[in-house]
Amino acid sequence: MATFGAAISEHPNAAHAVGEVVGGVVEAVGAAPDLAVLFVSGHEAGVVEEIGAAVQALLSPGVLIGATAVAAIGREIEAEEGPAVSLWAGRVGPVEPVRLEVVRSPEGAAVVGMPDAAASGPRTLILLADPMTFPTDAFARAGNAQYPSLTITGGVASGLGGPGANRLLLDGAAHTDGAIGALLPPGLGEFTVVSQGCRPIGTPLIVTEAEGNLVRGLGSRPALERLKGLYDDADEAERELLSRGIHVGLAVDERTESFRRGDFLVRGVVGIEADAGAIRIGDHVDVGTTLQFQIRDAATAREDLAEVLAAADADSALLFTCNGRGRRLFGDADHDARAVVAAVHGGPVAGMFCAGEIGPIAGRNHVHGFSASILF
Repeated sequence: MATFGAAISEHPNAAHAVGEVVGGVVEAVGAAPDLAVLFVSGHEAGVVEEIGAAVQALLSPGVLIGATAVAAIGREIEAEEGPAVSLWAGRVGPVEPVRLEVVRSPEGAAVVGMPDAAASGPRTLILLADPMTFPTDAFARAGNAQYPSLTITGGVASGLGGPGANRLLLDGAAHTDGAIGALLPPGLGEFTVVSQGCRPIGTPLIVTEAEGNLVRGLGSRPALERLKGLYDDADEAERELLSRGIHVGLAVDERTESFRRGDFLVRGVVGIEADAGAIRIGDHVDVGTTLQFQIRDAATAREDLAEVLAAADADSALLFTCNGRGRRLFGDADHDARAVVAAVHGGPVAGMFCAGEIGPIAGRNHVHGFSASILF
């Protein structure tokens, strides 16, 4: 039977923090768990490497993975200010470590390192990726075709700084590029949810002209004209939300007769080409796709998270939430962490604020923004 533990320390002294989290986890699950997941925020890169090596030596997990983040999450705490070390561990059965690297050649770039077991039926991969050197979105898309039974969940490291600032930890070693992960044993981690925190506005429209991520036509009219009409018809509150940021939802199942929240893959509007009457979105879109504009606010994000968590029946969870959520979105601290802890009935929870959240929508893996991806 699987058992889990989690602990967080906000002590500024790294050695003290390591002692606190390792002690808390050992008390819950004992030494040498099958899997440990470590999240570190607010510590310098060299110190992060020392933290990873110390946790590996003291805890002796079968597999240790970890990453740097702008904020670490442990139990009901989202440590958005100051340093923090968060550690989760579980006795879950044999776990396979994964180290992914990008190899470039004159023919192009390829990701190497995926284990053969990833193709051996339904499995779950926890993936932690570097934001500068790993093509997380392209990897997720390719994985949907190459590993159709593989669920990928996790996040993109979000520690402050430029290229080389983040650290990915794997079994005590630190990496500054690529991605690392843990392939879970069959039957574990099969329940994963993504809360995108948006609600539809206006009516669904068919993409009638598009090229790449440029949407020219919606319902046989210029896309920008449709967007302007949406704004004109919106009430004052909706106009305020639209002015903060516009999103679109791409239908995940065109056979749906009546679309609602949760039926869309949400992407941001990243640009407007006024002369062409077109909008650019954060994903490739095909002609014939059903598209509906979306708005996001704290109330919608709260409702959406509560809705996806209602189906949870688990003892523990890993939470990967956007660095645009937290206090910035909700106005108060610890919102997502408290909600997930409640969903697992007070069980151990850990995670991080991400620069991109990885998780499945309608059975296909995607990279998201402003979302929360939760592995139960």
